[in-house]
Amino acid sequence: MEASSSGSTISSVTGGKAKSHQPEGREDLQVNQLETQIWIKPDIQKTDVDFSEILNAIQEIAKDVNIFFDELEGVNSPSKDDDSLLHHGNLTSTSDDASRLEVVGEEVPDKNKTNGLYFRDGKCRIDYILVYRKSNPQTEKREVFERNIRAEGLQMEKESSLTNSDIIFVKLHAPWEVLGKYAELMNVRMPFRRKIYYLHRRYKFMNRIEKQISRFRGWLPRKPMKLDKETLPDLEENDCYTAPFSQQRIHHFIIHNKDTFFNNATRSRIVHHILQRLKYEEGKNKIGLNRLLSNGSYEAAFPLHEGSYRSKNSIKTHGAENHRHLLYECWASWGVWYKYQPLDLVRRYFGEKIGLYFAWLGWYTGMLFPAAFIGLFVFLYGVTTLNHCQVSKEVCQATDIIMCPICDKYCPFMRLSDSCIYAKVTHLFDNGATVFFAVFMAVWATVFLEFWKRRRAVIAYDWDLIDWEEEEEEIRPQFEAKYSKKERMNPISGKPEPYQAFADKCSRLIVSASGIFFMICVVIAAVFGIVIYRVVTVSTFAAFKWALIRNNSQVATTGTAVCINFCIIMLLNVLYEKVALFLTNLEQPRTESEWENSFTLKMFLFQFVNLNSSTFYIAFFLGRFTGHPGAYLRLINRWRLEECHPSGCLIDLCMQMGIIMVLKQTWNNFMELGYPLIQNWWTRRKLRQEYGTQGKTSFPQWEKDYNLQPMNAYGLFDEYLEMILQFGFTTIFVAAFPLAPLLALLNNIIEIRLDAYKFVTQWRRPLASRAKDIGIWYGILEGIGILSVITNAFVIAVTSDFIPRLVYAYKYGPCAGQGEAGQKCMVGYVNASLSVFLVSDFENRSEPTSNGSEFSGSPLKYCRYRDYRDPPHSPVPYGYTLQFWHVLAARLAFIIVFEHLVFCIKNLISYLIPDLPKDLRDRMRREKYLIQEMMYEAELERLQKERKERKKNGKSYHNEWP
Repeated sequence: MEASSSGSTISSVTGGKAKSHQPEGREDLQVNQLETQIWIKPDIQKTDVDFSEILNAIQEIAKDVNIFFDELEGVNSPSKDDDSLLHHGNLTSTSDDASRLEVVGEEVPDKNKTNGLYFRDGKCRIDYILVYRKSNPQTEKREVFERNIRAEGLQMEKESSLTNSDIIFVKLHAPWEVLGKYAELMNVRMPFRRKIYYLHRRYKFMNRIEKQISRFRGWLPRKPMKLDKETLPDLEENDCYTAPFSQQRIHHFIIHNKDTFFNNATRSRIVHHILQRLKYEEGKNKIGLNRLLSNGSYEAAFPLHEGSYRSKNSIKTHGAENHRHLLYECWASWGVWYKYQPLDLVRRYFGEKIGLYFAWLGWYTGMLFPAAFIGLFVFLYGVTTLNHCQVSKEVCQATDIIMCPICDKYCPFMRLSDSCIYAKVTHLFDNGATVFFAVFMAVWATVFLEFWKRRRAVIAYDWDLIDWEEEEEEIRPQFEAKYSKKERMNPISGKPEPYQAFADKCSRLIVSASGIFFMICVVIAAVFGIVIYRVVTVSTFAAFKWALIRNNSQVATTGTAVCINFCIIMLLNVLYEKVALFLTNLEQPRTESEWENSFTLKMFLFQFVNLNSSTFYIAFFLGRFTGHPGAYLRLINRWRLEECHPSGCLIDLCMQMGIIMVLKQTWNNFMELGYPLIQNWWTRRKLRQEYGTQGKTSFPQWEKDYNLQPMNAYGLFDEYLEMILQFGFTTIFVAAFPLAPLLALLNNIIEIRLDAYKFVTQWRRPLASRAKDIGIWYGILEGIGILSVITNAFVIAVTSDFIPRLVYAYKYGPCAGQGEAGQKCMVGYVNASLSVFLVSDFENRSEPTSNGSEFSGSPLKYCRYRDYRDPPHSPVPYGYTLQFWHVLAARLAFIIVFEHLVFCIKNLISYLIPDLPKDLRDRMRREKYLIQEMMYEAELERLQKERKERKKNGKSYHNEWP
């Protein structure tokens, strides 16, 4: 579940929300009347205040505050303020009207010195942490790198670890001048004016209707899923226009406090940008923090969390301690599992890339609600119509129909009525509503993707990602080292860069494709092994001593095969990751994004084939090519291929999907949260044993964060892959398992909070990075949506008995030629779908040990099996009947009609749903117009004021010198 388009913030200084929470009478520290008109809320009128009066008032509040007035820029910079500790007294949020002075005298520096977020002086906030060991031999590289850090203007402070004197923490702080310089180079967008919303003119009739609706809504209870902004006043909305930061036009931007103008995530991103472009050694390619991390010069590099995520005081009465605490209380806590996500707050703390992942996950989870409801309805429809199903009634009453053994030798003859339970369970999933549900899910997948485009567009607008373009990426060090001898001019930058020849690139791609094909063959071989296991064990279970297993040998075979298949899947996943890594590095991608896309595609192909290969076998091959009694097809002329249960193969497919889906999701959730929890617990346990229970709480923040687990080396890859594979399970074979969307929904409700808890409490804070969308995953989702249409068409036509029943009802049943297909038309269907076999025609190796005398007191002469074949005494014994060809033609016709119909509906929906909502398009156009107008007016007023000042100075000059 996700939040509304405008999320939540704590500090309005960092987010640009102009909402006043301060006492009356406090004057805004604005000197320039022009900027006062531009920056402050329109409904707040400010008066001209003399400089001396401002200074005297501020000196009475805080003696240690230094305020610098820049006459050229007309911007004041109040004192450094701790924007992460917002719980002081009853003040729970900062304001845009004035910089907040929450403490008096020397308390702020003293608190800053002890919270582990500042330098020793308590003034310089830590923007980034580097960690290395003194015993590491790469001393010279670090010295050069750190010398260049200082030369770039960053401030540095070192401190040894409290737990290990060999570990050194390097604390980095970016002053205002450095932040302003690189913010302009990186085109960081910052707030400069409150938004003015344009309301369309409406007719009086529409206004009356809206008033009545709003009055009716007032009687209804509040939406429980919305975050309570009254008890959490820090959750404010972002309500300012933004523009790329420019030092020349700094007077246009809303700057109340230079220390909090750039939020912590932005500051860390700027520092990381600087570190990635510093040299550590002489040479063209000896540059960047990533290379120092890869060669072991530094052990870790990360931005700090903003303090503890727990507090002794209630967030509703005392406010949030910091952004991390607020995220934990309103997002990562299990008590708010039913609430919307505060996406703007997630984006502010973790960056746009992680924010987009949770926005997509919330949107996917929300869209699963209608799919889960319809799937549950289909299942309940099967439950309610179970007693009226003619087919299951005939199966349960068929005590006189004896079925042929399903395996060689040890499998006995059995009554058809023994499979009564399986026939009823099959009806729960394979009923009249199954086709409707398959069409609905195909359309649902398209609607989900199309509306996600619109949702992404709204998020991109709110997060200032519409006009953002990825900067020119750096070349990977491995690519440079491999192709440094051959260079060509970059068409964008105009600089020489390493070049990979076309022939070399093609040869590497061919080798990589061959490796992918080989690994897919390994998957097929594993499936072949599972098939042999099923064939061998079905006879073993049929001869088992326990009656429960002996009487349910086929179900036992399917269940154990699925569990073994799951173990093989998990083992092969480890192998596939290494193979995908090797093949991707073999291709030598030029940039990190190319490397990431190539690795993602390979891992998805491997895991998708690995996870679904057995499911495809059960759905489309199990029991289809077995031959018939007396002429069975065999593997290597030895093992008889497995047959379907007398009630059909759909029950096997349901078991496969249910077990794999539940086990896979349970295992993933354990590995995502359980593994880091155990590792962090073990670290805390060692610290408690060495320093006692109070030692851990006295550690500085950088020490606590260093003891947390680092984020996955592949970023959000594992999170996306898990959800994409689940999306495949939810759509590809959903016609056979309508409860799949419900299981996915329940898992995702837990998954959102698990991921949130992991990011907030168990992992180091990841670097905030920007992204416009979910990348290559969207194309993969579209491919799965297309594949789901084809697979569901084949599941309905081939795996289920929907088509044979339809053919019987209209052509061979009691209602043949009447155009009806109700339950009364299905009388005699079971008998018509079974063929007759002469027991004496069994092969020697297939002949059962029992002669079936336990059923009628004498040896059986005939048994029945599922197929449409002639009886043994016909002119062509065991040849296909006319009904077989009618059913085959109907199946092919259904596949063609179903696919074309669903694809037409999908394309029509894609065409009718625009990618951009109309109101968003209008807002974007109006914002562009307003920004141009405001920029023009601000420049005009500034020029007019400068002209007045010149005239004023000139007049005083003439008074002094008449």
